[in-house]
Amino acid sequence: PNSPSFRSDRLLHHIQDARCGGAGDERERVVVVAAMGDKRAEIYTYETPWPIYAMNWSVRRDKRFRLAVGSFLEEVNNQVQIVTLDEETGTFHADPKLSFAHQYPPTKIMFRPDKEVQWDQDLLATSGDYLRIWRVEEDGVSMKSLLNNSKNCAPLTSFDWNETDPKRLGTSSIDMTCTIWDIERGVVDTQLVAHDKEVYDIAWGGTGVFASVSADGSVRVFDLRDKEHSTIIYESPKPDTPLLRLGWNKQDPRYMATILMESSTLIVLDIRYPTLPVAELQRHQACVNALAWAPHSSCHICTAGDDAQALIWDLSTMSNNTADIDPILAYNAGEEVNQLQWSSSQPDWISIACNQKLQILRV
Repeated sequence: PNSPSFRSDRLLHHIQDARCGGAGDERERVVVVAAMGDKRAEIYTYETPWPIYAMNWSVRRDKRFRLAVGSFLEEVNNQVQIVTLDEETGTFHADPKLSFAHQYPPTKIMFRPDKEVQWDQDLLATSGDYLRIWRVEEDGVSMKSLLNNSKNCAPLTSFDWNETDPKRLGTSSIDMTCTIWDIERGVVDTQLVAHDKEVYDIAWGGTGVFASVSADGSVRVFDLRDKEHSTIIYESPKPDTPLLRLGWNKQDPRYMATILMESSTLIVLDIRYPTLPVAELQRHQACVNALAWAPHSSCHICTAGDDAQALIWDLSTMSNNTADIDPILAYNAGEEVNQLQWSSSQPDWISIACNQKLQILRV
């Protein structure tokens, strides 16, 4: 099978063998939808020499269209490029000085989530065989730290950088653990056995609260003030059906969303009402691969999948009728969409990855 979920599994085993809304108010909803509707669609494309999986936006306001993309080659030698859109010519430029080698395909890429401070350098994190923190300066990229807390060198499936406390970064691993790092000191703050099977994704919901999803089919929430306990928010309706991805709504932390393996449905959860989804979004025609909550709106979410579609949904009415929610915007990429990110510094823009193409779309 060619679906990204199977590709991710192959990637992680390959690494291991060789050594990862609700209800925003009506006024907000009208403003956001009107803004989306009034803007003419714009699309910019960058083609890479290799398939893309990991990809993300820089959050710096002085680097409006800077993204990092990672190769997906099932071998040791991989690459990360940092590309920038030239707004005058409408073309992407990959500065050779800002491209660097990466051992194994990165399973996730993320820039330091600090919009307010203007740094002379970006910090970039990648996960794979290890967690690596990179300094991105104008004249090149250098590794700041290589972090590992697994005796068995278990691959990392994903990570999330804490927006409210940027020195904290949490990783998920196939060894059933989640590890919270203090990246300024380069030390482990906490490591928890989070699930009964491989942990596939992690997401912060606040300074000291995070959630994770696993091959055991559960969504679990952890509070670092009480490390001995967790709360199961949701379990797959079919036993042993893995949950692959997790997104926590930063604008309304009551809501999160998750993806089941080989499922065309996105599950939306309200943490106040565990076990039962508050909505199931069912308009994809093939399995969903990625999700992203809007960084500027509590009731919008974007999904993308093997049906080549990227869909934006308005969830402000989901409490009234969870069975019949239609997307408000749709884009057909022409081929399977493996990855999706919504720019936090420019919320009019989302990015998608399809095979060897990075596209940014104005919504």
